[in-house]
Amino acid sequence: MAALAFVCCFSVLAEAAGGLTLSWTNNLLTITGPDIPGGKLDIWYLEAFCRSGSTQRDWRQTVFPHKTSLTSASRDGKRLKFLTRVTPSVEVTHEVEARKDEVEFNFQLTNNGGEAVDLNWFQPACIRVERFTGRSQSNYIARSFIFTGHGLTTLAQTKRTEEALYRGGQVYMPKGINLADVNPRPLCGDRPVNGLIGCFSADDQWLMATAWDKTHELFEGVYVCLHADPHVGGLAPGETKKIRGKMYLMKNDVKTLLRRYERDFGK
Repeated sequence: MAALAFVCCFSVLAEAAGGLTLSWTNNLLTITGPDIPGGKLDIWYLEAFCRSGSTQRDWRQTVFPHKTSLTSASRDGKRLKFLTRVTPSVEVTHEVEARKDEVEFNFQLTNNGGEAVDLNWFQPACIRVERFTGRSQSNYIARSFIFTGHGLTTLAQTKRTEEALYRGGQVYMPKGINLADVNPRPLCGDRPVNGLIGCFSADDQWLMATAWDKTHELFEGVYVCLHADPHVGGLAPGETKKIRGKMYLMKNDVKTLLRRYERDFGK
């Protein structure tokens, strides 16, 4: 009976708080909200921590082994805290906070070892959008977008390529990133002009978009998924770096999305 009372209390508090709520189990982060098309958004969290030189190398040689643990969860379902240990010596503490129509991610990466670690970039979130877009692997890119020199551009409208170490998907690399250090999937001929990647809901009433303050790449995956992957640039012995990200789950209003992005990350 005590356990049942706790569950009921948890549900009431989450409902009273309004907006989005969070849960995490078996490396799957779930964002739930009454207005989210499909009712929820599932995210593989965290996916990979990567070395430099990744573009032409076997993926198994690029990624660092890592293990993530949930360290605390607020009773209202609004805040989760994690600890991820990355071999050989990196400790990552991170917090996810749900609000009315957005989720914020805050990371702190520390190298506790005596040698530099070539942790160049990472994939924090593989965002599964099949339910949200109402599309499949064959056509979800028509409802997904980045921003190029032409403005909002659906992924289906970009200059797509097919040749790469691994076929499928598409990598969107911003200026300032080394071509040798990205995902070993086909590299798009268009460059993103900001850090946003997102998609529209099946009924066109909502959009989801995500970005980080240090963008390494944007990526269209092979599981009806979208990624915004942050840049780290390596960690010297004893060095700590902080990285912040956002996910917007909001009404389909692109001008408002851009205003919020510029407010959060600047131009």
